[in-house]
Amino acid sequence: MQIDKLRGRELDQLFDAILSLKDREECYRFFDDVATMNEIQALAQRLDVARMLTQGHTYQRIENETSASTATISRVKRCLNYGNDAYELVLDRVSEKNKEE
Repeated sequence: MQIDKLRGRELDQLFDAILSLKDREECYRFFDDVATMNEIQALAQRLDVARMLTQGHTYQRIENETSASTATISRVKRCLNYGNDAYELVLDRVSEKNKEE
């Protein structure tokens, strides 16, 4: 599993820091300090691509609506098909939370 290659003290520290954030405003503040706007937007774009792929949208529509390259769309699709199911996990949780609000 490729995730084992990622494990280490520095990433544990980063993930623990993210898990300590209490709300969206703290997330905005933290990510503004630790990442560039382009890095943050790239992550957000990938999540949006995953959402659209799971909803069955075509590559063309996803490309038009998100401005993601076909390479990015393909990479996210590969993760959806062969990854750790993390996109689905997060998208399901966000969807449930939005239903409750």
